[in-house]
Amino acid sequence: MKEIIKIKETCLYIHDLAGARDFYHDLLGFEVISYVPEKHIFFRVGGSVLLCFNPADSKKKTSPPPHFAEGNQHFAFEVEPSSYEKSKKQIRELGIAITDTVIWQSGQESFYFNDPEGNVLEIVPLGIWE
Repeated sequence: MKEIIKIKETCLYIHDLAGARDFYHDLLGFEVISYVPEKHIFFRVGGSVLLCFNPADSKKKTSPPPHFAEGNQHFAFEVEPSSYEKSKKQIRELGIAITDTVIWQSGQESFYFNDPEGNVLEIVPLGIWE
């Protein structure tokens, strides 16, 4: 399907939605699009949307179709290469531990950290997969 432009939404399943709000909105600064306690919280992240669903609620839905996941999920935020080190510094200054760094075949580096639910987040420079 070559018509597809990009992944518009990324979804995490988070039990503590208030904790997700504290981390993704209050700490990282993402705009809250929608928040329904015990059900979901959605954030605007650049041109994309991060959906955080309570899995206990979303796996019982009939529309949209039921969905949920367990365990540590993963996705990456992309930054301009010139902003990569600044992003790394900001994560550290927020008191968030960097759990790993990887140098990829392209020679570019990415780094990993966790949200309060244990999900594995990554920051990558633009062009890392080019």
